[in-house]
Amino acid sequence: MVRLVLVLGDQLSHDIHALRKADPARDVVVMAEVAEEAAYVPHHPKKIAFLFTAMRKFASELREAGWQVAYTTLDDAENTGSIPGELLRRAEDHGAREVLATKPGEWRLIAALQEIPLKVALLADDRFLCSHAAFQAWAKGRKALRLEYFYREMRRKTGLLMEDDKPVGGKWNYDHDNRKPATADLFRKGPPEAQGGAVLDDVLDLVEAHFPDNFGTLRPFTFQTDRAGALRALDHFITHTLPDFGAYQDAMLQGDPYLYHAVIGLYLNAGLLSPLEVCKRAEAAYQAGAAPINSVEGFIRQIIGWREFIRGIYFLEGPDYTRCNALNHQRKLPAFYWGAETRMNCIAQAVDQTRDLAYAHHIQRLMVTGNFALLAGINPAQVHEWYLAVYADACEWVEAPNTIGMSQFADGGVVASKPYVSSGAYIDRMSDYCASCHYRVKKKTGAKACPFNLLYWHFLTRHRDRFQGNPRMAQIYRNWDRMDQTRRKQVLAEAQDFLDRMARGETV
Repeated sequence: MVRLVLVLGDQLSHDIHALRKADPARDVVVMAEVAEEAAYVPHHPKKIAFLFTAMRKFASELREAGWQVAYTTLDDAENTGSIPGELLRRAEDHGAREVLATKPGEWRLIAALQEIPLKVALLADDRFLCSHAAFQAWAKGRKALRLEYFYREMRRKTGLLMEDDKPVGGKWNYDHDNRKPATADLFRKGPPEAQGGAVLDDVLDLVEAHFPDNFGTLRPFTFQTDRAGALRALDHFITHTLPDFGAYQDAMLQGDPYLYHAVIGLYLNAGLLSPLEVCKRAEAAYQAGAAPINSVEGFIRQIIGWREFIRGIYFLEGPDYTRCNALNHQRKLPAFYWGAETRMNCIAQAVDQTRDLAYAHHIQRLMVTGNFALLAGINPAQVHEWYLAVYADACEWVEAPNTIGMSQFADGGVVASKPYVSSGAYIDRMSDYCASCHYRVKKKTGAKACPFNLLYWHFLTRHRDRFQGNPRMAQIYRNWDRMDQTRRKQVLAEAQDFLDRMARGETV
């Protein structure tokens, strides 16, 4: 009997588990653009366009390879609006009772598939290098789950940058070398832009018609939308920007959004590239003398270390993880995250870039928009939904632990050993944002004081009971205690005034 083979928009790999288990001679691949997936958060138009275009091209590749594909476009008059609805519709069309599905990367969709009245075989997504069982075994019995130890195990498992059982170069981690601010460089090349075509043009028109009010600029559209294009983007990174990636990966510059970053996260997360192939390309560049060890190690750590670690955390913690709020932060997400005016140049730069590109690199996310949200006490669920909506590479399995755990410390320390907060000094050191800001980063109090300076101490004071015993934060509290009492009162009063004005919707 015919079986349905579900392929989701982030499963665009020809060797995906469900396709390997299926028979192209009898089974039917089901792919669908559905309103439920496109609108459960207000996704960036570029994100929707990327996924729909990549899905349509992948469906064409499957047909050319001999598969029968039942593909539903968003504007199909018979579209049921959901993945379960499309599976039931296609099951009736083809007389199918069984579905082969690679396990989705989101608890919400896993639950939806388990509830449909068909036999659904949820197969492990083995495109990742660490299975759920392997991560659970590693995590069992540990007092704390820390990336560094997991990363070393993944290096040993993959053999990447290893000589026997020792790390190449004698060190596991070169992060200390990777903290340089960037300078303007007119000759730095950005990632290659997408080639147009009828499929992309049709999707852009569709997204423009159906999602006119979503935050984000749709055109020009520059992302690659198939494996060939993703490989071109990878080639560009390895050749042109990997050598300097390590040193400058934390840097931020106005007017230079990509710097030395790969901008391939969305291709990895959609399945157009595999984690091991990109790491092997980077390792080969080091072995050929084309890229230094600090750049290659730093890049590989992000892929086989952080990416796999974060996925392990998401599935280990379970479906309630996105509701964590350990610090009881309840303020609403300010309107300037959606493009309203703000006098904070670093926030404006990050949000404007996000609006135009559906992209920002990890330090912009962690230490600008994320840092502010944590300092200001924004509800982490709202922060999580914002990140999930606005970035083209955002799938919940990777976005939620980065936001709930790393960025907002809402999980109480599962991901991070301390909250990632800083005053304006860090942003000033790693960017050129502060020089043209309304506020003055060197000012600690007064009308022009940098809000990050004020909110930093406000955050630490209101959460002192939780953090003063943290060995990594004890010195910070000692510095606060040595500050003049009158000065401390002024800092806290001005921080509260800022928060009150922000809550009233005033431009801050």
